[in-house]
Amino acid sequence: MGRGRQKAKHTKVARELKYFSPETNYGALERELSAGQHSDENSYVDRWADQYGDEEDDDLETQQDQNKSA
Repeated sequence: MGRGRQKAKHTKVARELKYFSPETNYGALERELSAGQHSDENSYVDRWADQYGDEEDDDLETQQDQNKSA
């Protein structure tokens, strides 16, 4: 008989968690999400592109040119 009560209690707790919806502070959420948007516009620019050349691309083009001439 104890198992039935335990299972009923777990079912009740699970149901409460499933349908629980806390109050959402949309103002705080908006501030948190918009904080990242005020960064520099160049944040998506590859900082390492100028430092390292496109050696792999150059090698690939050279191999393709050699294959075409052969």
